[in-house]
Amino acid sequence: HFPDAVITEANALKTPPAKGRLDLRDVALVTIDGADAKDFDDAVFAEPTDSGGWRLLIAIADVSHYVRQGSALDKEARARGNSVYLPDLVVPMLPEAISNDLCSLRPHEDRAAMVAEIFIDNEGKRVSHSIQRALIRSHARLTYDTVQSVYDGTLDEVDADVPHGTLHALFGAWHALHIDRSAREPLALDLQERRVEFDEKNTAVGIALRKQTESQRLIEDFMIAANVAAADTLIAARRPCVFRVHDAPDPKKADSLHKLADAIGGKFARGQVLQPHHFNKLLAYVKDTADELMVNEAVLRSQSKAVYDINNIGHFGLALRNYAHFTSPIRRYADLLVHRALVDHTTKGKKAPVDGLLDMPLEIMSEICTHVSETEANAASAERRSIDRFAAALFESRINE
Repeated sequence: HFPDAVITEANALKTPPAKGRLDLRDVALVTIDGADAKDFDDAVFAEPTDSGGWRLLIAIADVSHYVRQGSALDKEARARGNSVYLPDLVVPMLPEAISNDLCSLRPHEDRAAMVAEIFIDNEGKRVSHSIQRALIRSHARLTYDTVQSVYDGTLDEVDADVPHGTLHALFGAWHALHIDRSAREPLALDLQERRVEFDEKNTAVGIALRKQTESQRLIEDFMIAANVAAADTLIAARRPCVFRVHDAPDPKKADSLHKLADAIGGKFARGQVLQPHHFNKLLAYVKDTADELMVNEAVLRSQSKAVYDINNIGHFGLALRNYAHFTSPIRRYADLLVHRALVDHTTKGKKAPVDGLLDMPLEIMSEICTHVSETEANAASAERRSIDRFAAALFESRINE
């Protein structure tokens, strides 16, 4: 439940006109999400370039236009820190009038967005990029399952109800991004997601383990490219940035992996500066064996926690020097701060925008980083505990089986 002042503010908001924004309403941007998603905060587009590379557009809902610093909406969003996703319930960071309407990139409706335009070569290396405000119109609301079927060849793109070549261009650009990702060698954990399944009466009837599909990886890699572009833009502009940082593992925690590797006949580096590829060798060794899940979880436990910080130490797991969260301002307050900093940058030379950072002191931004890192940890813990409770309830009737 949101306070009345927050609901009143949210209900008074309207989509802005195209004036002063890049008009991308004719570009075939599409959203790709889970079948049960209600808020669509990102849309993507790709097309080949004459040089053999790709032009990517990643459009993110322009939440900063609506949620302005110091407003009732802003204070409530900051306190919540993020949306919380539980098996049978979502506790949103922002009211539905924003999260499921104004800032949800629903098909065939005009929406304000921040758009990252990124040019990459045929091996996924970024050639150039820019981020600016736009007005977009999503051409289709697609699900991961539909896109995966087109990728697998079991569904024709025409039946996905998108303009000709839309998905195949996304696949081509993703393959280029994947080449760059493979060369970078980020941490290659392979853990299945636990999803509670409900019947039509909203009663839990099972728990499914789901592995990431190519369609999900496509969106993940597009989002990573946009997040890096956001961080690089703010660094180059010498503007404050909320970085998503992930420190190298504690050597003591990593040392336990050496003993585990020995026990299963594998090897793990010891006494050297650890890099993600050291962990990946161990993960590759147990691929498709009975030890795979155990080792993946042990590697996960050995890692430091990723947090938000105004000081950039890089992201160990993704093997990236500069990284920020930019792609989910509907559900993460950290992303909203990054958007506001980008608004300040895109209006350089003009009067300070009312929907920017408003010269927020760095010490306040640092305090917010600590706060939203804590709310994120609380949300993750609540999700885990909720799934455990559903699992316990499901198995309660099967004692002694």
